[in-house]
Amino acid sequence: MTLLHSPPMAPALPPVRSALAPISLKAVLRHAAPRVLEGMILPVVVCYVAMVFTGLYGGLAAATAWVYGRVAWRLVRREAVSGMMLLAAGAITVRAVVAALNGNAVLFFLPECLGVFCASMGFLLTAPLRRPLIQRVAADLVPLPGHLHEHPLMRRFYVRLSVLWGGAQLLNAGLTLWLLLSQSTETYLIVRTSAVAVLLGGAGLVSVLSFRRCLRALPG
Repeated sequence: MTLLHSPPMAPALPPVRSALAPISLKAVLRHAAPRVLEGMILPVVVCYVAMVFTGLYGGLAAATAWVYGRVAWRLVRREAVSGMMLLAAGAITVRAVVAALNGNAVLFFLPECLGVFCASMGFLLTAPLRRPLIQRVAADLVPLPGHLHEHPLMRRFYVRLSVLWGGAQLLNAGLTLWLLLSQSTETYLIVRTSAVAVLLGGAGLVSVLSFRRCLRALPG
């Protein structure tokens, strides 16, 4: 007598709600803060502190060494390189190359504008890819279970988020360039800082609301 064996059942994925239950605002902040500090704040601090003592080129060299040193350290330890570190490496490379051509104030701030433009292109051009750049950045900030990233709803969310942040950073780059070429350095610093805070703050708020809506729409 031949016994019929049913095929083994595929392991069920954990329900979305139970997978997201442990995530709290405190946990998100604790996860995101070191990455924001490492990829966005410390390179600027290192650059300006070194600039005080060694001048423009010394500051750029110190910031470049910091960013690429951190990337190399993670690779040696076989740790993942965060999306923010990749953005910082791209921005500091552009700034160092352009600033090496001339030491005036315009060419010092211009690489920052070009770095923002490169970031916007990175978001927009990788939007249709399987793992867009914005997904890497989002994963640095919000520790979601790995299987959720492949859900069709999350895939569409990452496309929309890529367009949102690509557009916001493109507008940021255009505003920065206009201020840099038409205003004094003091006006540039004051107006740009305020405008960018409003622009990126608004994009961040839209991102959070869209993320919450996407999570509510997930099954389970």
